[in-house]
Amino acid sequence: MLIDQHQRIHNYLRISLTDSCNFRCAYCMPNEEIECMPNSKLMSTDEIESIAKTFVSLGVNKIRLTGGEPLVRKEFPEIVSRLAKLPVELTLTTNGVLVHKHLELFKEAGIRSLNVSLDTLDPETFFKLTKRNQFQQVWDNILLLLDHGFRVKINAVALNGIIEKELLGFVKITEKLPLHVRFIEFMPFTGNHWKSDKVITARQMLELVQAEYDTVKLIDEKHDTAKKFKAVGHQGTFAFITTMSEHFCGSCNRMRITADGKMKNCLFGKEEMDLLGTLRKGEDILPLIKLSIFRKHAILGGQFTQDYEKADADKIENRSMIKIGG
Repeated sequence: MLIDQHQRIHNYLRISLTDSCNFRCAYCMPNEEIECMPNSKLMSTDEIESIAKTFVSLGVNKIRLTGGEPLVRKEFPEIVSRLAKLPVELTLTTNGVLVHKHLELFKEAGIRSLNVSLDTLDPETFFKLTKRNQFQQVWDNILLLLDHGFRVKINAVALNGIIEKELLGFVKITEKLPLHVRFIEFMPFTGNHWKSDKVITARQMLELVQAEYDTVKLIDEKHDTAKKFKAVGHQGTFAFITTMSEHFCGSCNRMRITADGKMKNCLFGKEEMDLLGTLRKGEDILPLIKLSIFRKHAILGGQFTQDYEKADADKIENRSMIKIGG
């Protein structure tokens, strides 16, 4: 097992397949002209499978595929088919726009749960945020997933000035639909113009919801990043990912591999281990994986403290979100 200095067991691996995306959300992709990595720098299908197998041998039992947008990777079906043969729970995070093209693949691979990134239920706001007129396709695909029995979580980044108008609408859709909406506190990454006053905290959002709905607190599992609630009488749930106002680092079990094969032991960590470069030299990646976990900081990648209001985004050393993987 992969255990760090703080006695946390790591069994959950997130693999980014690409830093390319068919949307252009500003908090993730700093500008429209961002350059994506050439294919030669991306992990190949064989390399992804090899790295994943090494992690599985170390106790990993859950793998999430991310991007960028993982479904734009042309080798996506082959990658999924190979990883589906490993003894893991396989899932993914997507913007949802291409889901209808891969529905049967998901079923064959045993994928039963997907996270869909969706920050607004208003088509006009959707276009402003993503620079793409694709809201209806995304929404239709969410309904398609539900119709086929998939568990669907919606990830909505809580953007100041937008989420206040969207919050109750998202909770309302959980009344008739078994959707699980998670509101993510706005986090700082390179180029996304983060400031502490742009953060709408979970407590503030919950107060807005409870002014309209009677709610109950649901039980959170050990490694949950989301604090779950349910509006009374609703089929679905809503939750808050409180990275900024109330971190959950104490029970972290997550690791990340970027699309160019660098291992990050924390979303906010600046240190990376070059697994792909080592693999291409024909060397063993196992020592690097263990070293990365050993060096993991107690909280927030060692970049800032729990008092997020004192964080200086300009001094945080990291990649942009799209270069890390969702």
